[in-house]
Amino acid sequence: MNPIVVEDLTVRYGRRLALDRASLAVPEGSVYALLGRNGSGKSSLVRCLLGEQRPVSGKARLLGRDVWSERAEVLRDVGVVPESPEAPPAMTVRQLSRFCAPLYRSWDEAGLTERLERFRVPLDQPFGQLSRGQKTQVSLSLALASRPRTLVLDDPTLGLDPLARRSVFEELVVDLADRGTTVLLTTHDLAGVETIADRIGILEGGRLLLDEETEGLKERFRLGDNPALTLEEIFVAVVEPSSGPISRKEPR
Repeated sequence: MNPIVVEDLTVRYGRRLALDRASLAVPEGSVYALLGRNGSGKSSLVRCLLGEQRPVSGKARLLGRDVWSERAEVLRDVGVVPESPEAPPAMTVRQLSRFCAPLYRSWDEAGLTERLERFRVPLDQPFGQLSRGQKTQVSLSLALASRPRTLVLDDPTLGLDPLARRSVFEELVVDLADRGTTVLLTTHDLAGVETIADRIGILEGGRLLLDEETEGLKERFRLGDNPALTLEEIFVAVVEPSSGPISRKEPR
């Protein structure tokens, strides 16, 4: 069973078509990076996948269940990190942990504390007083503390400085090695995700233009005997084919 499945999802906002029969599946224990420019349909797909939005047509399933009809039960086993983490601003990180713990079947309090220590986030700091990077780190730590079978991250490193971005991806690598969690993430940080993604999907204009294993994708776009292209170079070639043949800048 693929823990994350999207089948022919179509989403409209008035006359605008945001998703056009998008389909993808994420195998168990793998990391799927969904890429696309702003407005390509990534957030619409994530909202449907989490049962926050009902599509015009198509289905989204998490862990073999229809997320729209069984949302409360399904999300007990799913960790979520939104693009803009939100929580009551007056609540401290410690209070947030105590609030979240009873909502899940198992709660890794020790693991949560260790992560926050690595992130250097103070437990007794009100959430509203944290930096954007710290809020994302808290959101990721809370999501992983629930020991999720599946993790969905919507552009978790957006707006973060380089050190904060690196800490988020490093924490994901550690968790994936320890538990083999299935992950779907949207991101604009192509360099950061390139080393951890098993499979790449590229959305453009609501259509899934590409859905391939990362290594196979790089090999397909390899230029002769030259080193493999970066994920950023491949992304540009896919979404802007009219830009002409791929060329690489000579190092200075």
